Amino acid sequence: MSVYLIRHGQSEYNVGSPHEVDPLIFDAPFTDLGKSQADQAREQLTGTEIQRVICSPLTRAIQTALRIFSDTVPIIIDSTHREWLTCSCDVGRSPEDLARDFPMLDFSHLDDHWWHKGPLNENNIPMEPEDVYHDRVRLFDKTLVGTKDRPIAVVGHGFFFRELSDRVLANCEIQPYEPCDAHAKVF
Repeated sequence: MSVYLIRHGQSEYNVGSPHEVDPLIFDAPFTDLGKSQADQAREQLTGTEIQRVICSPLTRAIQTALRIFSDTVPIIIDSTHREWLTCSCDVGRSPEDLARDFPMLDFSHLDDHWWHKGPLNENNIPMEPEDVYHDRVRLFDKTLVGTKDRPIAVVGHGFFFRELSDRVLANCEIQPYEPCDAHAKVF
């Protein structure tokens, strides 16, 4: 397989049952269980000869990518495949903050505000409209079609991968994926 989708390890936001009220954990980092899940994913990927990693700029995805791939392959940050912004954990941080926490990665190509901009909900969180989200997923899929140097790993998020592959991935689950030029879903 040429592309492997990898959902991030468990984050602080993922702990416990589904939230009825947003706990306001912005750009949620991953937990000790998330670290363990990433270690298991690293073992599962042995022998895949990943050439590079495309990673969301949200902290839990970055932590997962670094834990799995460390210095073995280049990690490219791409904000196109960030999570669907519907709650606090999906609000990003500035490239400067990310670069301070992850100096081994390049964030210089990101806009200062790379996550969705728009009307705010009652918690001052910009809610990304569904049609904007669907368009972004299709754009990323087209980008994958043209990506060379395969096999590649894409480290990202649950809603995004569900939209891309029609599968709900568990934390650090690895899903082989074949990108298609014409995204199958019709909206």
